[in-house]
Amino acid sequence: MRRRSRASGEPAKSQRHKAVAPNRRSAPESVGDRSSSVAGQETEVARLTRERDEALLRETANSEILRLISTSPGDLDLVFRTILKDATRICNAKFGTLFRFDGKMFNFAADVGSTPEFVEFERRRGPFQPTPGSHLERVMRTKRVSHTADYAAEGVASPPVTLGGARSTVDVPMLKDNELIGVLSIYRQEVRPFTDKQIELLQNFAAQAVIAIENARLLNELRQRTTDLGEALEQQTATADVLRVISSSPGELELVFQAMLANATRICEAKFGILYRCEGDALRTVAMHDAPQPFVEARRSNPIR
Repeated sequence: MRRRSRASGEPAKSQRHKAVAPNRRSAPESVGDRSSSVAGQETEVARLTRERDEALLRETANSEILRLISTSPGDLDLVFRTILKDATRICNAKFGTLFRFDGKMFNFAADVGSTPEFVEFERRRGPFQPTPGSHLERVMRTKRVSHTADYAAEGVASPPVTLGGARSTVDVPMLKDNELIGVLSIYRQEVRPFTDKQIELLQNFAAQAVIAIENARLLNELRQRTTDLGEALEQQTATADVLRVISSSPGELELVFQAMLANATRICEAKFGILYRCEGDALRTVAMHDAPQPFVEARRSNPIR
């Protein structure tokens, strides 16, 4: 007999229970995943902070050097030492040197942090040709940056190695119109190569050193021209003064002679002056300017010499 539904009297169908699918939720993040994510964020923040600090340090150094070039254009020693100080500090180097090059010979121009033995050697030897095979010699030949991870391992008896204990080094050319005029070198006393960013920074410092040298040259030329113009004006003024005396007192030779001696001693930065006239085989003193009193008395008592 079929069972009927109590509500409708219809036969009851077999009721099958469908399995209810559980709500799918995102799996909870494990503690390890969260730690890795936080560590990664902290690493990225540290990197960005470091890059920001390095950029600020570079900009500050550049501004300081440009200010020195502008305010002290004739003080190359100060500019060079500031460049080396900033270069070694920013690039974490132990010491640095700057050499001038005149087309044939190198000249030691400045240093920062070098050993006393190395500085004394450089100052004593004067103008020099670099050691064959040294990085300074490579820069001279190629006009390009020379960088090594371990200078001491190359077996070159170069003073930075033998006297300064240099290991990782970089030498950067200072170029003006593609002509070598100097080399900027920095050194580490441990094996730790310089990065591309650090070498790029050194190239910028080398360019600033070239600007400083050119500014000093132009300033010296300007000063020389000013001096020459001043001397020419002074000579013209003296000549005009003598001509004025000759014109206004044509018969007063003593006045003319005194004017000539006064102008001559002043222009030539002399202490005193004497004018003689030739009388036969002898010379007679006819005028004196600012001569010492004993000399004046001697000449007055014996004007012939």
